Amino acid sequence: MKSELVDVLDFGAVGNGKADSSEAFLKAWNFVCSRETESVRLIVPGKHTFLLHPVTFSGQCKAREIKFLIHGTIVSPVSPKAWEGLDQGKWLTFYGVSGLKVKGTGEINGRGWGWWNQSCRNHPGLEGCTSLAPTAITFQSCKTSSLSELRIINSSQTHVLIEGSDHFIVKDVIITAPETSPNTDGIHISSASNIVIRNSRIGTGDDCVSIGDHTTNIDISRVKCGPGHGISIGSLGRAGNFVQVQNIRVSRVAFKGTANGARIKTWQVGRGYVRG
Repeated sequence: MKSELVDVLDFGAVGNGKADSSEAFLKAWNFVCSRETESVRLIVPGKHTFLLHPVTFSGQCKAREIKFLIHGTIVSPVSPKAWEGLDQGKWLTFYGVSGLKVKGTGEINGRGWGWWNQSCRNHPGLEGCTSLAPTAITFQSCKTSSLSELRIINSSQTHVLIEGSDHFIVKDVIITAPETSPNTDGIHISSASNIVIRNSRIGTGDDCVSIGDHTTNIDISRVKCGPGHGISIGSLGRAGNFVQVQNIRVSRVAFKGTANGARIKTWQVGRGYVRG
């Protein structure tokens, strides 16, 4: 039995890349989230480009499984000025969702060049430079979920953030940004456990994968990494806090054009451990 299929176009989304479709996407999400069914599919159709401002897709949903199928292109506001008055730290956020599968043949494009051009990291002497820029896609407090098959490109800062989540799989994704783009980590993991990253290609201006504090059981395999800084645990303990990172496995990873392979970064004032 096929799961119910819901199209964002039916909720008023406009796929011309110019009209803001944030409200339409939220309406479609709230509809599928409320469905009392085993499985439901929300589709972003191909051959369309959808402009979204910062938006949060929240649980707790009634459906046991939600497939968020992205076959078209999703783009962010193109200029930092368009973010004035909005959350400049996050763009697309999934919060508190279980049984979520985000996948498809489409693309998520953060169009981050405006942010890179005013980054304090690349332009420390620039008046009005910015240290904070939007993360493209955040999975916060999500359980038994996955991200697969998509292209995620040109994020203003981190491309994928997995935070406070458990049993999450990332597979068959392509994440790219120019080698000169600042702070554009491919995937950052923080306060999360049982995370699998495999069969993916990641090349950005920062770490392919970075692993923060309070993480455990992370398995990274069959990943092509580069350009970028490699795969990093840390940096840890900058504020002198107690850190805990354990059971990190990196295997069959090909590093090409990276500043490092796999490494651990710590601050002398930090306390705690990184252990197998």
